[in-house]
Amino acid sequence: MSSTVPDDRDRYRRARRRVREIQAFYLHVAAFVAVNILLHVINFIASPKVYWAFWPLLGWGIGLLVHGLVTYRGSRGMPFVGREWRERKIRELMNKDRRDA
Repeated sequence: MSSTVPDDRDRYRRARRRVREIQAFYLHVAAFVAVNILLHVINFIASPKVYWAFWPLLGWGIGLLVHGLVTYRGSRGMPFVGREWRERKIRELMNKDRRDA
């Protein structure tokens, strides 16, 4: 990257930070799903007459919704989170930044 101009380096840093934000949201979604499945299983095994697993689902769901809204302020789609996707997203955001400049 030594041959890139300062603008490209700045765009790359911003795009890389954005990709990390998106990836963090996907990890949050995965944790939300896994933990809430586990809580529901525990709920229905330990105390099937009292449905308490709804409350953490609701509270965390609101937090996840806010995280999603902050992450996708104006963004489109929900792509995959692999390394190739990260690099493609970084290039996309750098190009968008170049067009907006």
